[in-house]
Formats: sequence, C-alpha cells, structure tokens
Amino acid sequence: MKRKTVLCLLAALGLAALLADAEGVRRGVAEALALCGGTVIPSQFLFLAASSLLVSLGVGEVLAPRLEFLMWPLFRVDGAGAAALILGLVGGYPIGARTAAELYRKGSVTKGEAERLLTFCNTANPAFLISVLGAGVFGSVRVGVWLWLVHVLSALLTGILFRGGSGGRTEPRRPVPVRTVPLVQAFVDAVRGALDSVLRICAFVTVFYVLARPLRGLSGLGGAAAVGALELFSAVPLLTDGPSGYVLAAALAGWGGVSVLFQTLAVLADSGLSARACVLGKAVQAGISAALALATAGYVMG
Repeated sequence: MKRKTVLCLLAALGLAALLADAEGVRRGVAEALALCGGTVIPSQFLFLAASSLLVSLGVGEVLAPRLEFLMWPLFRVDGAGAAALILGLVGGYPIGARTAAELYRKGSVTKGEAERLLTFCNTANPAFLISVLGAGVFGSVRVGVWLWLVHVLSALLTGILFRGGSGGRTEPRRPVPVRTVPLVQAFVDAVRGALDSVLRICAFVTVFYVLARPLRGLSGLGGAAAVGALELFSAVPLLTDGPSGYVLAAALAGWGGVSVLFQTLAVLADSGLSARACVLGKAVQAGISAALALATAGYVMG
C-alpha cells in the first residue's frame, strides 16, 4: 500500500508539472508527432510488415539449415534465429526483438534461444547511424560507416557473451520442414500487425520525447548523455563533432534509450518472453560500443 501511495503521489506530481507547462508540452508533443510522421513511420512501418511476412512465410525454417553452422557455435541459437539478427540489423529498433518473439511463437526457436536473441538482435538501423549520426552530426559518411561497424561488432560480441548454456540442448535441432501459410492471410496479418506495432512505437517516442525536454537544458556531453539515455533521437542535436562525441554517439546507439526499451516491451507483449534479457544486452552493448569507439577514435576522427 505504501508503494502504491508513493507511485500515485509521483504520478500526481508529474501531472501537475505537465499542467504547469502545458504550452511547452503541446509543442513537444507536436514535435514528437512530426518526428514520428517524418522519420519513425516511414523508416519502420514497411520493415515491420516485411519482417512479419517473412516469418509467417517460413524464413526461419529456410535459414535454419543454412546458418546453423554460424548461429549455434557462436550464440547457442538455432539457425532460424538468423532471421532476427539480419532483420534487426537492417530494420533497426525494435524489429529484431519483434522477429525473435514471432520466431518463438511459431516454435522456430526455444524460449531460451529467443531471450538470447533479445540480448543482441535489437539494434539501430544503418540509415540512422550513417546518415543521421555520421553525415548529420559529424558531417562525414565515413564516420557514420565506422559507427555502424562498431555497432554491428558490439552486437555480435554481446551475443557471444550471453550465449550461456544451451537450454537443455547439446546440439542443433534437426531441420524442420517449411510450413506453408496462405500468402493473402500472411500479408493481411503482417500489415495489421505492423500498424499496431508502429502506433505503439510512436506512442512511446512521443512520451519520452516530451519527458526528455527538461534534460535538453543541460550543457555539454553530460546533457547529451542524459537525454540520449532516455530518448535517442532527442540527443542527436546535442552531440558534438570530435572524438568524445563519437564515443558518446556509439555508446548511446548501443544503449538505444529507455524509449526503445519500452518500445521493445510493446512488441513483446503476450509473447511470454522476459524483457530482462534485452535490458541487460543493451547495457552490455553500450559498454562494448564505447570501448570499441574509444579504441578507434584516434583513427576515425584524426
């Protein structure tokens, strides 16, 4: 009861703060919705639909026998899990996590394997790293490519670190036959699911964009780090060109922000998978990304 009282008090204080700055909140929501309309929905909707369609049509079963030799020794995950890794790297947050959940729902991977996938398949897309961060912040596509390389390598190293046990398996599963799904039904379900997911994503982007507003007044790298830890897009204008900005950008991209974690929770709803693996994985990836960026900063920014 005491905990509930405290939470209610904090919620009431938050509501009061919103009412006290109603005009600022309105502007923040408008900016966030513009960000969703101009960036989030165009970059995510079709990827969400395509990833769902591929899983429904059996991409996991197709990839399983071909990539088992790589996924199982490195990550202790069935070859079908390569779908989550590939689609996550191409499509960005939270497509890798959503694909892992769908693979688990279809029985292509076990629960333990799906949660291991969550530690390293929920990644930023190359367009954000190369175009938004590289060209936009540092004025260099080359720096963006290095940020992407650091991001991919840190994700793979994170997956290796979390490979753990085999969850009862001592060897890969035998190949399973590809299941046939009616194309029309798979397409309709994919588009409907993508719409639901993108609305949830935009909702969390909007909430955390507004919550990050007070932190934007902080100066220097500390301010950028505080904002980026909460909401990644909001930190982009605060990042500065230079080695320290490069290292911070890599770390923030590896972490993804609290907003991304809640977006991931949204796509994992009713999957039965624990988000704890994703949180731990993103924290570890942020640390590895910072270390790799620090090691390459002299060459990349020199």
